[in-house]
Amino acid sequence: MGKPTGFLEFDRAASQVRDPKARIKDYHEFHTPLSEQEQRRQGARCMECGVPFCQSGMMMKGMVSGCPLNNLIPEWNDLIYSGNWAQAYNRLKRTNSFPEFTSRVCPAPCEAACTCGLYDEPVSIKENEYAIIEHAYADGAAAARPPRLRTGKKVAVVGSGPAGLAAADQLNKRGHSVTVFERDDRIGGLLMYGIPNMKLEKHVIDRKIQVMEEEGIVFETNVNVGREYKAAKLLKEFDSVILACGASNPRDIKVPGREAEGIYFAVDFLKGTTKSLLDSGLTDGKFVSAKGRKVVVIGGGDTGNDCVGTCIRHGCASVMQLEMMPRLPDKRTGDNTWPEWPRVCRTDYGQQEAAAVFGKDPRVYETTVKEFKKDKNGKLCSVVLVKLEAKKDPKTGQTQMVPVEGSEKETAADLVLIAAGFLGSQKYVTDAFGVAVDQRTNVKTAAGEYRTNVDRVFTAGDMHRGQSLVVWAIREGREAAKEVDRSLMGYTNLV
Repeated sequence: MGKPTGFLEFDRAASQVRDPKARIKDYHEFHTPLSEQEQRRQGARCMECGVPFCQSGMMMKGMVSGCPLNNLIPEWNDLIYSGNWAQAYNRLKRTNSFPEFTSRVCPAPCEAACTCGLYDEPVSIKENEYAIIEHAYADGAAAARPPRLRTGKKVAVVGSGPAGLAAADQLNKRGHSVTVFERDDRIGGLLMYGIPNMKLEKHVIDRKIQVMEEEGIVFETNVNVGREYKAAKLLKEFDSVILACGASNPRDIKVPGREAEGIYFAVDFLKGTTKSLLDSGLTDGKFVSAKGRKVVVIGGGDTGNDCVGTCIRHGCASVMQLEMMPRLPDKRTGDNTWPEWPRVCRTDYGQQEAAAVFGKDPRVYETTVKEFKKDKNGKLCSVVLVKLEAKKDPKTGQTQMVPVEGSEKETAADLVLIAAGFLGSQKYVTDAFGVAVDQRTNVKTAAGEYRTNVDRVFTAGDMHRGQSLVVWAIREGREAAKEVDRSLMGYTNLV
């Protein structure tokens, strides 16, 4: 511990963000990193406490506390303080395959469990991680390091999201020959087309993919395994296959008028904008535009917030974000104590931008859509909203949000984006490989394992655990890689 009194001497500092009204004019990341001197002070704030909950990754009351990757956080915080950036990178890379991604998009459960945050502000762990990986690229520490020996074993990874990429990275380091298949035209999966550019600029992904290619990983795009590329062919050509295709079935809102023109799934809306942005700078018109439209976003989570931020950049006339659940408190309540994940109200970038442009938070709580209404041409013209209240089901004892009779209210809308989550894997892929699925259509394995019921076929990520965080997908990919390596070699030395 380089600075025992650092947490007493230095206040928490975070990167500055551009003014909302300025940043909505483009699709660039909008954080300005701290200076190196200030970043080292932030490393000094780490207490190196006796029990570092920040790196625990424990499940508490159904939520994670601390980092699911078990990052060695106190170690690299201290190395930042001492200015030993190369060693800090080595310690970070030991547990995290992609700090360039997590330092941008992870909600930082590590910070929520930081001991320093029990009575003061937590250590800026996410900012420190960002500083480490960007130093590593600038200094050459993150350059390609191909394996010296090859095992002669071939592994196919289907899906190039964070789980598939993490598995591929680990197995390639072990010396196996890895090919990643992606059905879209660019590598990255959720990272590329599910997360807007202002949260994760796509050159960051391309930078890492180039390194992975130089290390020997082969990437095949526009290959739809399970349809054009048969599962039997893949199993014949490769020793093992990892299915990491994500949770790709968006949850629908089945109410009267659903067929109206102007209703889209959030994932398709976001993908269209990002693809057009990358292909043509949004000049090709091949995306659903919110310009001048009255938008209703159904879903209060991260994807819903991303839709709000994207619609603001399009130039929407108005935006409303519906959340079924009640508004969370501003501070922890007595039944949500540290180091549990804090169930508190957070205002994300999209909501901040909406407030700056329209003068109010776009979120409407305890509300959902009862009906979509369309004009004579079949186009959406309004939505009927209904208030919800919590009631216990007398049969199951579970609390459910149910409509409040007589609370209906009609509001104008000509664009609705459904951001209500995902239901699991896509049937054509699981059917093609013959893998078993559970009641939520996630690929089934034994608890804590990644091997499916089909010989030589493994799974990882959202396809396995259901919709979750990028950091969980990376962990799943790394764990699946261990299991594949063990099956191929009889043992594994992957960590």
